[in-house]
Amino acid sequence: MIPSAFDYVAPSSVDEAVRVLSEAGEDAKVIAGGQSLLPVLRMRLAAPTMVVDLGKIAALRGVREDGDALVIGAMTTHYDVQRDQLVREHAGLLALATDTVADPQVRHRGTFGGSLAHADPAGDLLAPALALDAEMVVRGMDGNRTVPAAEFFTDFFTTALRQGEILVEVRIPKTTGWSAHYEKFNRVAQAWSIVAVAATVRVDGGTIAEARVGLTNMASTPVRATAVEQALVGQPASAETIRAAAAHAAEGTSPPADGNADVAYRQHLAQVLTSRAVATAAGV
Repeated sequence: MIPSAFDYVAPSSVDEAVRVLSEAGEDAKVIAGGQSLLPVLRMRLAAPTMVVDLGKIAALRGVREDGDALVIGAMTTHYDVQRDQLVREHAGLLALATDTVADPQVRHRGTFGGSLAHADPAGDLLAPALALDAEMVVRGMDGNRTVPAAEFFTDFFTTALRQGEILVEVRIPKTTGWSAHYEKFNRVAQAWSIVAVAATVRVDGGTIAEARVGLTNMASTPVRATAVEQALVGQPASAETIRAAAAHAAEGTSPPADGNADVAYRQHLAQVLTSRAVATAAGV
């Protein structure tokens, strides 16, 4: 299907992009890598009056250190994220999750910020961002503001971005020395997650000193499995302890029911995959 007609603008700076987007109004759409928006346009599930392309804004790409945090530009591709040495050293969970995103072609075009702003609860990068306590830096006509990941994802395909704002970068506190694993369950290779678990832990002397666990596709937004985290911290890194903690994984979740799985099956998967993810991360 051919998309509806729209105006197209490719700004060369963030300020220009914000100005154009604000002037265009609520019917404008931002395009980053295009891996989410283009299929929607082709199926005419969206009919924007203008598309604002961020592809020419070099300042939105790259990974850098800023004290105790990594800063990832919103237009940094999945390919660059998964191969960046700083990400692998200081945010290993994110690198592992990015390895599972779609296929090489999509990873070369799709962007980290685009995936987060799209806010698909089945997307593989939302739960890791939540588990890592990421902060989203967004720019509007009034300047920058920072939104914690826990407040950024508000509903299905919905974020805290206001009209006229764009996501410019993501700040991720370093988890240097932590171990991590992303356990994804899907029916066929390169498909969306039916359920997935993002887990990262810091083990000290055989004891789990810190733990963070995020769940993919277990609600209309990514979910932090806080009950699991609380059950793990201070406990020995053993298979028995991890299985007991993982039994709490589905608490507080509201998973969807669809052609892939019903609610009860997703809740069961959450427990099984959490046990696997944490055990792998902890080296058990």
